[in-house]
Amino acid sequence: MLPVILIFVLMAVNSLMRGGFSNPADWLMSKLMILPGIIIGLSFHEFGHAIVSTRLGDPTPRQQGRVTVNPLAHIDPVGMLCLIFCGFGWGIPVQINPSYYKNRRAGEIMVGFAGVAMNLILALVFSLLVRLVVMSSDVLGTEMASVLYQVLLNVVGINVVLMVFNLLPIPPLDGFGIVDNIFNLKKYSWYGQVYQYGYFILIFMVLIGWVSAVLGPVTNWIMTLLMPLMGM
Repeated sequence: MLPVILIFVLMAVNSLMRGGFSNPADWLMSKLMILPGIIIGLSFHEFGHAIVSTRLGDPTPRQQGRVTVNPLAHIDPVGMLCLIFCGFGWGIPVQINPSYYKNRRAGEIMVGFAGVAMNLILALVFSLLVRLVVMSSDVLGTEMASVLYQVLLNVVGINVVLMVFNLLPIPPLDGFGIVDNIFNLKKYSWYGQVYQYGYFILIFMVLIGWVSAVLGPVTNWIMTLLMPLMGM
């Protein structure tokens, strides 16, 4: 419960420091414009984990109803609020049973990459949709095209953020699981404590700005690479 409370405190402080409530109408509109991107990004990210683990022989995700893109199966309220307020977040983690995999370590690495790969695919697909809206602005009308353009652009940006954030090698994020299986971190004495206090480590890194220091430049660089695809 304490990590959840700390996250909510962080969200409130973050929004107040950035003047998020100085203009409530504009603030609400901006949050509504990013909501589709959050729902799509989180749902497909967790679906990616579920479908790959299932294809590797694990029945657990299907038994728990996670092999679906239905947001109700994947959205974590705290993770969603964090994405709305702080610019990064998470869904309900998909539970897997690696004992079903033929190669456990390889399987866990594949499942770890599956979520971020799904976010990358979505970023590419919606970049093309942004380009289509730009090309069709005369047909759609200026106002409608502008709103649709912003919503689609937000979907691209949020999926890029989710991809980069989840690749950070901090528990319980996917990046830590990937690094763990590549280098077999479980053999080290410090592994248990680092994993146990992963949420606190993550919150600490957010508070001191280390997460933003990584997310900002990397996501901007990726968005720059996607600009030609979006017709910019």
